[in-house]
Amino acid sequence: MTDAPRSPESAGPEPERAPSLTPPSASELVGAALGDAARRAGLDPSAGGPTGHVVWRAMGGWRGILESVLPSLVFVILFTVTYDPETQRGDLWLSLGLSVGLAAVFTLIRLLTRSPAGAAIGGLVATAGAAALALLTGRGQDNFVFGFITNAAYGTAFLVSALIGWSLIGLAVGFLMNEGTRWRSDKRKRRVFFWLAIAWAGLFAFRLAVQLPLYFAGDVTALGTLKLIMGLPLFAPLVAVTWLAVRALYPAPAK
Repeated sequence: MTDAPRSPESAGPEPERAPSLTPPSASELVGAALGDAARRAGLDPSAGGPTGHVVWRAMGGWRGILESVLPSLVFVILFTVTYDPETQRGDLWLSLGLSVGLAAVFTLIRLLTRSPAGAAIGGLVATAGAAALALLTGRGQDNFVFGFITNAAYGTAFLVSALIGWSLIGLAVGFLMNEGTRWRSDKRKRRVFFWLAIAWAGLFAFRLAVQLPLYFAGDVTALGTLKLIMGLPLFAPLVAVTWLAVRALYPAPAK
């Protein structure tokens, strides 16, 4: 006798479907990369925490501040002290040597203490590359060229992402909040992420607008001083504004 067909209720569980083999989109890849970078910097909105603590972590604490400031500060001080008005040159070898040496010491300390060394290694490579360019040309102001390139690249990326509707801030936050790109269908989020990206683009453009004239004028002391002033002192408040804006869009669940 032929078995009667089973009803859906009596049928066993359906076999599991094979996972989708669709490759991730470009926006998903960019969002994942930016989100991972933000998480490592302590800027995960889902983690919560006071704004001041978040900004402090983003700057890397005392160690991060020293690693960011001291090499440039040492270069500016030594170049200024050894500057000869007649030749209009400072001692580049001494100034750049100690600057790169400090960056190398910070990197070595991180490696020996098994601390995350990615940022320190990147800073060492950038510092050494900038020093090599300055020594090659014999001009102290060329020590800042790589910084100009970095500011121009970041500023352009933030500006373009905002103008085409794919804010880099939105991509990073969407990944961190497990939202993907769904934020683009929310007008409020799109507007906030647009202006945040514009603000970051404005920061990088402002640095270039102020510092480039000093570069072409060859004023190394003023250029180095303004680079320090326009570094963390401008970075920290914008991190705080970004954090507060994102937390307003994604309030923590009530306990």
